[in-house]
Amino acid sequence: MEVSYMTNRYAVILAAGQGTRMKSRVYKVLHPVMGIPMVQHVINQLEPLRLSDIITVVGYGADKVKEQLGSKSRYAFQEKQLGTGHAVQQTKSFLADKKGTTLVVCGDTPLLTTETLAELFDHHQESGAKATVLTASMLDPTGYGRIIRDGSGQVEKIVEQKDASIEQQKVTEINTGTYCFDNQFLFEALDLVTNDNAQGEYYLPDVIEIAQARNEKVSAYQTKDPNETIGVNDRIALAEAEKLMKQRINAHHMMSGVTIIDPDQTYIAPFVKIEPDATIEPGVMIKGKTTIGRGAIIGANSEIVDCTIGEETVIKQSVLHQSILGSRVSVGPFAHIRPESDISDDVRIGNFVEIKKSTVDNASKVPHLSYIGDTEIGQAVNIGSGTITVNYDGVNKHKTIIKDGAFIGCNSNLIAPVTIGENAIVAAGSTINKEVPDRALSIARSKQVNKNDYVKEEKNGQKS
Repeated sequence: MEVSYMTNRYAVILAAGQGTRMKSRVYKVLHPVMGIPMVQHVINQLEPLRLSDIITVVGYGADKVKEQLGSKSRYAFQEKQLGTGHAVQQTKSFLADKKGTTLVVCGDTPLLTTETLAELFDHHQESGAKATVLTASMLDPTGYGRIIRDGSGQVEKIVEQKDASIEQQKVTEINTGTYCFDNQFLFEALDLVTNDNAQGEYYLPDVIEIAQARNEKVSAYQTKDPNETIGVNDRIALAEAEKLMKQRINAHHMMSGVTIIDPDQTYIAPFVKIEPDATIEPGVMIKGKTTIGRGAIIGANSEIVDCTIGEETVIKQSVLHQSILGSRVSVGPFAHIRPESDISDDVRIGNFVEIKKSTVDNASKVPHLSYIGDTEIGQAVNIGSGTITVNYDGVNKHKTIIKDGAFIGCNSNLIAPVTIGENAIVAAGSTINKEVPDRALSIARSKQVNKNDYVKEEKNGQKS
């Protein structure tokens, strides 16, 4: 999306809390939503805003958060978690002398969008406010701070649930915990915030009260979608965020021309690209940076991770990882395409076939019940049922080369390193450990021996 851009815009991400309600060894903001840590979602939505600086306040698990975000942020450390106001104060050395607007957002709000954050920035600037609160309208606002507006629609105060009167509790507009501030006012006000409360903490919303006490303008911007503002504090909220993110992603693909037969039973990760007229059947999981071409069909219960899949390719109940498939390829059912496989156009990979770190050129067939590992297969090759490329000697992996037009009979073992020549034939049941020349027929199996009358006549129901 296009967003307005102005210099002197900053962001502070609050990501120092331990998240005890998650009951997890994983630091809260690193819990994934649709495969991506929550704090990474926040960074991803901030990046298009082209901010002058992003400061992430870290505490518990600081090293792991830094490892996740890398150079996309600078970092302030909150040694003791003494409230949201105290957390923002830790960025003073980075921002206090700057002029402009600072966004404060929580690292556990993965559903916020670039569009909403851009609109919040713009509304704050246009309103001339010292502080702007991102709000949402909730059908059930229980537990949230209420936004109380005056007769002109300006924010009069924020009242917490426990302090709200009966009339105030009827208000459905709530404080989401995301704010824009005039940067210099923010740090002036933070110096005045006290911890005179039951928890002994310094609260960021107190800055709003300070602005009001000074008769400074406080504004509010209400998001169009209240689901964006969900903060994840426990596993129930994590599951809800996952569900909502999945719905958002699937809706985007369907509006772009992709058929998703059962969106509730389809998992498509955020960075997946799918071209129009592709069809996704129920139970499919598509992860990583997968790309799926126009007209492809991804059959029920397939798992695809970091793959490129060409136009009109059909995947039936199969697992594919880190591989490339051309156009009009047929895979499955129950095939396993392992990493670093490159399968060209018009190839058929049948049921119960495993392919690992191999190339299969145009129009070749591996119809069923075969293992192909560390192999180069040429064009128009036929691999018979039960064929094994024996690539591992217990220490090293070795390559098998099968050239164009070769025919490998059923139940053959190709012991690598070995080459099968162009248009060569390997007889069924053969074990091949030497090169097969072009156009040769290779038979490598024991001679059949029949011993006549070996089985005697039955006597008292037993063979003698």
